[in-house]
Amino acid sequence: MERTLLIRRWLWIVAILAACVAFCLMTYSLSWQRGVAELRVNAGARVERYAGSLKSTVDRYEFLPYLLSLHPFVHDLLANPKDPARVQRANDYLFDVNQRAKASAAYVIDAGGVALASSNWREAATFVGQEYRFRPYFIDAIKGATGRFYGVGTTTGEPGYFVSQPIVVDGQIRGVVVVKLNLEWFQRAGADASEPVVVTDDHGVIFLSSEPRWQYRSLAPLPEDVRAALERTRQYYNQRITPLSMTGDEALDADGDIVTIREGRAGRDSRRFLAVRRKMGEPDWTLIYFAPLDQVVVNARIAAVAAACLAAFTCLLGVAWNQRRERMADMLRSRTLLQTAYAELNERVAERTADLQSANARLQTEVQERARTEHELREAQSELVQASKLVALGQMAAGITHELNQPLSALRSFSDNTRLLFDRGDHDAVRENLEAIASLTDRMGKITGQLRLFAGKARRSAGHTASVRRALDNTCTLLRARLRDIALVIDFAGDIPGADVDVACESLRLEQILINLIGNAVDAVSNGPQRSAHPSIRVDVTADDTWVRIRVGDNGPGIADAHMARLFEPFFSTKEGGQGMGLGLAISSSIAQEHGGQLVARNVPGGGAEFLLTLRRAAPCASPSGSQASPRNDV
Repeated sequence: MERTLLIRRWLWIVAILAACVAFCLMTYSLSWQRGVAELRVNAGARVERYAGSLKSTVDRYEFLPYLLSLHPFVHDLLANPKDPARVQRANDYLFDVNQRAKASAAYVIDAGGVALASSNWREAATFVGQEYRFRPYFIDAIKGATGRFYGVGTTTGEPGYFVSQPIVVDGQIRGVVVVKLNLEWFQRAGADASEPVVVTDDHGVIFLSSEPRWQYRSLAPLPEDVRAALERTRQYYNQRITPLSMTGDEALDADGDIVTIREGRAGRDSRRFLAVRRKMGEPDWTLIYFAPLDQVVVNARIAAVAAACLAAFTCLLGVAWNQRRERMADMLRSRTLLQTAYAELNERVAERTADLQSANARLQTEVQERARTEHELREAQSELVQASKLVALGQMAAGITHELNQPLSALRSFSDNTRLLFDRGDHDAVRENLEAIASLTDRMGKITGQLRLFAGKARRSAGHTASVRRALDNTCTLLRARLRDIALVIDFAGDIPGADVDVACESLRLEQILINLIGNAVDAVSNGPQRSAHPSIRVDVTADDTWVRIRVGDNGPGIADAHMARLFEPFFSTKEGGQGMGLGLAISSSIAQEHGGQLVARNVPGGGAEFLLTLRRAAPCASPSGSQASPRNDV
């Protein structure tokens, strides 16, 4: 019965708390909805006022380009644009009309897109002689329609609204007249920073804003085609369009929703607004008024706190009444319970003592079992660490064997050649070979010190650059014996000055990649049953401002489709008879990725394979004497 009463009491407590929470949430929701509704009414009135003011300004100047297109001074100018008298007369006329109409500028463009006369002909940044064929307002007007366009002037760098009309003479469009309006007054009209008002174009780019930080930002990330169109028309000239960090929290209807705008570093400063939108019609603009929700939130919280206080006061009254009733009942029950309490207490003490003894025994057993499990776990971890060490040692031994194979072969070739030269008495050539042998031994030492790259332990060294031409020359020197019967063509693109380019990579690592790629190409064209009758290897080097691309292609049998997916895996080799250990391409790919580039492979249509190495281009520097070569070498 006591348990039932306790459960019933807790159920009542939970029910009362749930009712209080629901009451507070309902009060907060009602206050929030009421505040948002009132704010929408006020915001709607303001957005209508702003939209009407902007629309009236735009509409007031709609007729001006049409009237200018009918004037005989403009027609005379288009009839003979090289007559100085007619040009001056048109300039004076446009200046006078622009002064009276209070516009920013008025100018006449011929059918080729070149401005012939302008109201600002006296100014240094005059429109006369400028070409506006790329502007949308010229394109629309030359087709016979009214052109409307807002953008940043490419001549003055000042933003404005452009209205254009075709100039029709004898039934043919001979040119375009344009009037530019300055709408910056709109930003000052809504200069209250706490209640921003903005105007966006049909792409969602904010071009008028009472908040200066929001101008020339987009409501959402722009698609690539839209960015390309803005770049092509130079609508915002040198302004960089970045998205405004705005997220929609609640959509109210088609003309309004609740949004959150985050600003500051990492979006730490965030504010919630009621965004009310109004379509301008023609032009296709959208005016958005951002009404802050701070006061609505404060009022809703105050209402919720008041509701919580009221609910708490009511609950306290109920608790006081219930405690008084229970106190009277407890006094009646206590007399009966006191008589049996002593006996029940002794019985419970005995039961708890037995339970404690049993629990103590179970705890000791669990402690022993846990100690044994931890001991076994430590032994297993020790065995796993030892196995990892053995695997790492195996990979290092395989990497050392593979990377030192090419220098050892070159050492043997240089040694044999040195003996022959020494017997002939050619001491200068002997000295050059000995210097090459010393360079190769240094290279072998650097290779053994850099094999940690493949294991992922080495760190990239910043600031190193390497000459592609010098790396190719050193690679050809190391592989001279293997390239004896193979036609090797090295071609630098014509726009690379001096037939050389530097990349952001250590020279030794670049040579490692080239030795692996050209060596694999040599094996592909000279070994196997499908060996070409005229084996050849081609190395093409191209570059732009950011990247350098080195293509190594051959006319061998190509790469099987089944092997393409595993081509850059360690210890995977397509060479027959165990000739390769499958580490060359894996190490080369690791080096390229470590320096911010990549290495990919593909089969060439018509036969053969091609490897494309892409690395970042380094700043150009002077090459040592004798390191440059002709743009194209045939070996």
